[in-house]
Amino acid sequence: MFSHLEPLPADPILGLSALFKADANPEKVDLGVGVYKTAEGNTPIMRSIQEAFNRLAKTEGSKVYIAPTGWPGFTDAALDLSLGAPLVHALEGQIGAIQTPGGCGALRLGFELVNHAAPGTTVWVSNPTWANHVPTLKAAGLDSKVYRYYDRATTSIDIEGMLEDLKGAKAGDLILLHASCHNPTGADLNDSEWDRVIELIGERGLVPFLDMAYQGFAQGLEADAGPLRRAFEKLPEAVLSYSCSKNFGLYRERTGALVVKSQGKDAAKALTTNLARIARENYSMPPSHGAALMTTVMQDEALRADWVAELGEMRDRVNTLRRTLADSLTQKGYGEQFGAVGRQTGMFSLLNLTPEQVASVQKDKSIYFPANGRINVAGLTEANIPYVADAIAAVM
Repeated sequence: MFSHLEPLPADPILGLSALFKADANPEKVDLGVGVYKTAEGNTPIMRSIQEAFNRLAKTEGSKVYIAPTGWPGFTDAALDLSLGAPLVHALEGQIGAIQTPGGCGALRLGFELVNHAAPGTTVWVSNPTWANHVPTLKAAGLDSKVYRYYDRATTSIDIEGMLEDLKGAKAGDLILLHASCHNPTGADLNDSEWDRVIELIGERGLVPFLDMAYQGFAQGLEADAGPLRRAFEKLPEAVLSYSCSKNFGLYRERTGALVVKSQGKDAAKALTTNLARIARENYSMPPSHGAALMTTVMQDEALRADWVAELGEMRDRVNTLRRTLADSLTQKGYGEQFGAVGRQTGMFSLLNLTPEQVASVQKDKSIYFPANGRINVAGLTEANIPYVADAIAAVM
């Protein structure tokens, strides 16, 4: 049965991590995997999460299965963060939510729910998007089409091209959108552009699927959630995949949520029970640990305040790093090519480099990031930015 299988190539990002670890160059820099890092290169456990862990270790008492819908209180906490209490109250009876194994698990469950409700639905994805998006939706039985998003020539969002492409979508098509600095380019739609996209989606009877993994990393928790909340408020149907990996630092705990809005009869109950059935068929019950930690933080006023403060520190550090890199390259005469890095948000930027230039930077300077030029800004430090800027300038 299995003897004909051949080894597959390494994952592009994880393969880079393996090369980085094997590199003996003491000046090597890892700008690949999208995790937050300190100036020392560590990905820490957040203070509030560590305290929640200490409390949970004393009080948990059992490792019995939790329900397919998740740890008690977790989806309420995720809804409070993403949609906000007033909107959740206003949409009572229209929303179904379920805990998932990370943001990727939320994507898969969401796509499977769509295929169950409307088999063969077309999902429109941005150019560029994340490498897991199209394989995940196809594995769930859906088809995909691409809409324009980022113009490398101008290092800006091609909003007119995006809207023109989405006018080609038919009623019922799913539009996969990146919320709050989640797009690998680092370029976010502004408020007026979001309003235009939401208006077009409503006019054409499309359904938005918002992928949110970095709430709090752009402008702050409330501002980052603004476009998402407008979409859920104004449109009859909407889907949200929410990840706690980045803003709670729960990467390995695989903690996420899927939220779906509908206006059908008994919508909340119908959505939740169908999601629970799909989850049962896939992995039965979600892991509890990360959800228990996040819920503990969100339900304790002091822990939540400390989490918000530390998240702000992380956001400010990343924004400082991206401005410093942009300034360094501008001083070398490459502001036109790289100045946008300083104006973007979040942990990612798409550098205006060819695959050949990226390969040269990796070979000659041991700086690792994908061939498309996407870097994790959090992998930079005040100490290594001059080295990175010199390496980029050398291949221009």
